[in-house]
Amino acid sequence: MCGIVGYIGHREAYPIIIEGLKRLEYRGYDSAGIALFDGTDLKVSKTKGKVADLEHRVADEITTHANLGIGHTRWATHGVPNDLNAHPHYSNSGNLVIIHNGIIENYDSLRKELISRGYTFKSDTDTEVLINLIEDVKIKEDVKLGKAVQIALNQVVGAYSIAVFDKTKPGEIVIARLGSPLAVGIGENEFFIASDASPFIEYTKNAVYLEDEEMAIIRSGKDIKIRKIKDDSLVDPYVQELQMNLEQIEKGGYDHFMLKEIYEQPNAIKDTYRGRLLVKKGIIKMSGVDDNIEKFLNANRIVIVACGTSWHAGLVAEYIFEDLARIPVEVEYASEFRYRNPVITNKDVVIAISQSGETADTLAAIKLAKANGAFVFGVCNVVGSSIARETNAGAYTHAGPEIGVASTKAFTTQITVLSLIALKLAKAKGAISNSDYRYHLQELELIPEKVAKALTSDMHIKAVADTYKEARNCLYLGRGYNFPVALEGALKLKEISYIHAEGYPAAEMKHGPIALIDEQMPVIVIATKKGHYEKVVSNIQEIKSRKGKIIGIVTEGDTHVKELADHVIEVPETLEPLSPLLTTIPLQLLSYHIAVMLGKNVDQPRNLAKSVTVE
Repeated sequence: MCGIVGYIGHREAYPIIIEGLKRLEYRGYDSAGIALFDGTDLKVSKTKGKVADLEHRVADEITTHANLGIGHTRWATHGVPNDLNAHPHYSNSGNLVIIHNGIIENYDSLRKELISRGYTFKSDTDTEVLINLIEDVKIKEDVKLGKAVQIALNQVVGAYSIAVFDKTKPGEIVIARLGSPLAVGIGENEFFIASDASPFIEYTKNAVYLEDEEMAIIRSGKDIKIRKIKDDSLVDPYVQELQMNLEQIEKGGYDHFMLKEIYEQPNAIKDTYRGRLLVKKGIIKMSGVDDNIEKFLNANRIVIVACGTSWHAGLVAEYIFEDLARIPVEVEYASEFRYRNPVITNKDVVIAISQSGETADTLAAIKLAKANGAFVFGVCNVVGSSIARETNAGAYTHAGPEIGVASTKAFTTQITVLSLIALKLAKAKGAISNSDYRYHLQELELIPEKVAKALTSDMHIKAVADTYKEARNCLYLGRGYNFPVALEGALKLKEISYIHAEGYPAAEMKHGPIALIDEQMPVIVIATKKGHYEKVVSNIQEIKSRKGKIIGIVTEGDTHVKELADHVIEVPETLEPLSPLLTTIPLQLLSYHIAVMLGKNVDQPRNLAKSVTVE
């Protein structure tokens, strides 16, 4: 949620910031703004709407050429989306300017206190409260900006990433974070600030990621200085070399990032198991698991915590771990887990899954699990992210940057990683025969090729989408391994087309949803030959007898479902535990094409954010 971009150095700041904001649009936002300072004049422009709207406004309002600037895309929390509530925000004196991601939970009491001291507020935001608190501290304590920020942040409760500067002190930006990511790009006599590295990838490969409760003072021509907010101790900056490249965050000829990322899945899955899946040797190498194998093997159970699409990947993993490795698994919404006083002990392994590695609820669940003695293993996509740093061990998915808000390749690569872990544990426990183990390895190696084949049905799926694009409700059904895929398919349709959709276990249809079925109701049924096929066919017959419109996701060559369904979409055959990697492909494409036909903003659906860094 929200996006921060900043620059200080020798270049023109505006084009860097505006392009950086465009690259952060995937995070979800409803307004945008920019502040530019040339050492004399401070210019601020902000607007409700998109970065393109901001560009038009800047063209009318700002002619300043500046080497220092900050920009922001806001996802509304306190105050409706409008020009006044958009960032940046001034202090009452007009000297201090701030951009802020996160939520200040005690803003109301701070606001009342500041009002009693004569401060006034133009917006409804917690951010304007924070900048005036910083100014109040700066004046009362007679301290420099960095110290004022530190003192003020020790008085706030909540989450934040901030960038602040003082127009009376050119050449300095103060930044800080707690619970919301912030990266600093290190260039030659220049610094870049952003919520992730994508805004500055073409300028530098060197980045420093602030940890929670750290702040940094960035001065033109000087080394970055990082301090702990709580005790003022100095922190040695750890400079990382970025692995992404510019091509990965551009559309590459596709109409939308989502479509590009759907088509990247064969390579993304291959990149995820590359170097880990050694079929000829009959082994799986994963250092995060290898180094902690006894923790897994001696665990009473595995608890998976995640949100959204990652939670669906966790549900697939529950079937895989219990079926292959015979380890009890519970799957929890991280947002519920953290508040329900769960029973967690040092005999539990907690697997936390997150595409961004910054999901606030999942991070909180990790901290709770660690506090109760559990071993915590992270599965995420973003190198250097908070979850990667907070967990005891983990595995990256290597999916590459995922820009589309509706997750696609993250889902399949998460399942790939979790399948590798389950197979590795099954082998170590002796829960799977050598022949079955090798067969699973061979089939997993073939999955990218089979995903590529599933993608060749795109035009057929587009025709199916055209038939059902006006539907207002859809039902998705699956059994076993493909029940979570039904949930994920329904989520994709809801996210990007705004059509109401629900996923159900196929057997549960008779316990309520069957009342909804009529000739207006499309029902998408995952009916692959492996796993409860006859039972699912019976469900299809029940739908057909009630005049429901049936779209069957079937194994290549299937004839039985084809006789019953209005449409069938074929996927290649594979082992049942790996089938979700294939059955999810047509559901992603179906959602995509329906959303495009309805004229929706596929990559940036309304009200949604890619990285949910607040509760």
